[in-house]
Amino acid sequence: MTAFYIFVIRAILGGLFAVLTTRFFFPRAPIIGIIALAIFLVGMAYVTEYFRKRKKSPYKKVDR
Repeated sequence: MTAFYIFVIRAILGGLFAVLTTRFFFPRAPIIGIIALAIFLVGMAYVTEYFRKRKKSPYKKVDR
């Protein structure tokens, strides 16, 4: 999968979960709040991917 397809999947899922979460906890939330939550969720997906890949780096020092 290319990076673009991964972004599209994350954006769709982030938007879906943002709508569901916002409507469940804050039914009268404005659309800008839903969009902000979707951006936050997609951003956090990339942050967690960064930390996960950083731990698996082949250049990591080994303490002996």
